[in-house]
Amino acid sequence: MTIRQTEHIIRGEDASDGAGVKMKRVFPTQRVALIDPFLLFDEFGSDDPNAYIGGFPDHPHRGFETVTYMLAGRMRHFDSRGNSGLLTAGAAQWMTAGSGLIHSEMPEQTDGLMRGFQIWINLPAKEKMIPPRYQDYAPEEIPVTTLENGTVVKVVAGEAAGIIGPVNGVSRQPLLVDVTLPAGTSWRQAVDEEATVLAHVFEGTAEIGGKALGTTQMAVLGQGDEIELKAGPLGARILVLAAKPIGEPVARYGPFVMNTREEIEQAFEDYRAGKMG
Repeated sequence: MTIRQTEHIIRGEDASDGAGVKMKRVFPTQRVALIDPFLLFDEFGSDDPNAYIGGFPDHPHRGFETVTYMLAGRMRHFDSRGNSGLLTAGAAQWMTAGSGLIHSEMPEQTDGLMRGFQIWINLPAKEKMIPPRYQDYAPEEIPVTTLENGTVVKVVAGEAAGIIGPVNGVSRQPLLVDVTLPAGTSWRQAVDEEATVLAHVFEGTAEIGGKALGTTQMAVLGQGDEIELKAGPLGARILVLAAKPIGEPVARYGPFVMNTREEIEQAFEDYRAGKMG
């Protein structure tokens, strides 16, 4: 087994999106456009309702998948395909936009706190126009295991620590794992040699791939078939992401991600013509 080493460390930057929702944007930024196949990674969190209450009103998507993973608060989803759901603390949503739809994600306050992640994952050209699909999973549907050293592993997608996440039928054979490590402990996990692997520290500090990371920092890992996370003196909580890269041209404008500028223009035409609902 070859442990992946950290090649780059990215720090989240202050940003806002939707109707003024404040967040930490890890990418895209001026320095990092995408990390194939990942297009966007946002960490949002505030106990001030004014920082998020505007939410993400109706907006279209085409050509990729959106993932929402909630840590605290509640988020209400509606889309033009008739899907709806309420994401509570610990829940996850995986939406394949495919050929296009319009959706909204609107906060519902619980004790003023809202916290979670928004992730975009690209689709290959042959899948960009597939029918949209929506999956959401309540906290009790997402498996969790506690290891002998006290490490808690929660698997949303893929397989880790002997458990399998509920997300199914998605493109890039993804891994999405929420790992909580007590102080001074470590955790190893096999990963696909071909996959892009990211590890985002959102609580505490950790050593990942030979480098020290603080809160709101992400490790971009190099080649290998295993990862190792080591918690700092106060412990750590880390979101691990892995997915197979695509290696195709990316044409991106606002809510649409395609392969060519012409396809982006067609997406806008279809949206204006009401073809996304």
